[in-house]
Amino acid sequence: MKSSVEQLDPTRVKISVEVPYAELKPSVDEAYKTIGGQVAVPGFRQGKVPTRIIDQRIGRPAVIQEAVNNGLDGFYREAVEENELKPLGQPEVEISEVPGLDGTEEGELTFTVEVDVRPEITLPAYDTISVEVDPIEVTDEDVDAELEQLRTRFGTLTAVERPAATDDFVTLDLVATIDGEEIDTASDISYQVGAATMLEGMDEALDGLSAGETTTFETTFAGGEHAGETGTVSITLGAVKERELPEADDDFAQLASEFDTIAELREDLREQAGKAKETAQGAEARDKVLESLIETLNVPVPEKVVTDEVERHLESESRLDDDEHRKEVTEETERNLRTQFILDAIAEAEEVEVTQPELIEYLISASQQYGMNPNEFAQMLDSSGQVNALVGEVSRRKALAAVLAGAVVKDTAGNVVDMEAFTSPAEDEAEVEADVESTEAEADVDSDAAAEEGDDKN
Repeated sequence: MKSSVEQLDPTRVKISVEVPYAELKPSVDEAYKTIGGQVAVPGFRQGKVPTRIIDQRIGRPAVIQEAVNNGLDGFYREAVEENELKPLGQPEVEISEVPGLDGTEEGELTFTVEVDVRPEITLPAYDTISVEVDPIEVTDEDVDAELEQLRTRFGTLTAVERPAATDDFVTLDLVATIDGEEIDTASDISYQVGAATMLEGMDEALDGLSAGETTTFETTFAGGEHAGETGTVSITLGAVKERELPEADDDFAQLASEFDTIAELREDLREQAGKAKETAQGAEARDKVLESLIETLNVPVPEKVVTDEVERHLESESRLDDDEHRKEVTEETERNLRTQFILDAIAEAEEVEVTQPELIEYLISASQQYGMNPNEFAQMLDSSGQVNALVGEVSRRKALAAVLAGAVVKDTAGNVVDMEAFTSPAEDEAEVEADVESTEAEADVDSDAAAEEGDDKN
């Protein structure tokens, strides 16, 4: 088999392939066998029909077409591997010559394939990337905020006889209507006034409302089958409660921690706030390094791949006619593809490998974000064919960490920030291994499958 590649643009190629009849013949023989097993010819046992009889009854062209259909994908994949291409999306095939139609065993199967491919990316030296981040400074206000959160966790709710105000906790009944037609009801809902986590306009309606009173407000529904529609919501307030916080004294320190005094507790909270700011600083550096890569490299993306993904996204939301949303989704899709291309190129250059413990750690972390049991989450990913995507995500994270480790990171005061703690495992290796071993059975990720997935990605 011979193949050649024509670069149509930075993200699309045309592959020309020529397959001698001799290489197509195994597929022809298999086609005769398959068709022979499907037809019934008097005087011949099924599956034992001679090829000349099949040619007479079915026709030689039908057999050759079956052979071409069965062999085409293998020839295409061989050409892709031979030319070291990284295809994206569905290929478009055009067959120009088919051999053997006249009964001879001469000629060549000739076809071309147009397909989108991952663009070639020339990566910069990591130490040429320089970003600036906020310095780490823990103030008394930061400690006060940490202490306030801790006090909130130990607070108690007490019913009050007054109108509701911001930060109060209320119980309420709700009825939603559109043009007078009831679309939803809910009873005994618990809600914190000012949280802005339910309906637009609800916080303003609750402010100043007393227990037993009813009020209505107009709103635009954000989700469900009535998303984007305007309706009326009636709320009846059941009770108003305020949170009483414990005094920040030594007794509270002993209740809420292992410390004997509030001073010791505050010092520990200061350390925690510092670690949180270190993490935030590392995340800021990581995001800015990635942004620098995207802006500097300006990687092209395949138009058809973007269009197909945008169409799928909008169709799933039933918003195909929303031009403004289409523009937003298109920009987000293009950025996501550029990010993926860049990080995959780095992972390849760095020869990044995803180990079983790393995959399990990431799986457990992701399952917690969805509030799922790790084992159930792993089974869901496996059944939906998403394990490879998970391996790719871990690989890209490691790739970005490699760039961050080599980049120059300074705070706004000009001090160089050491990213080693952020780009290296936070736990001792033995602790990680112990954690993985304790959860490995629960996560139930097959090591051979994960290794194979990683090899396919890299």
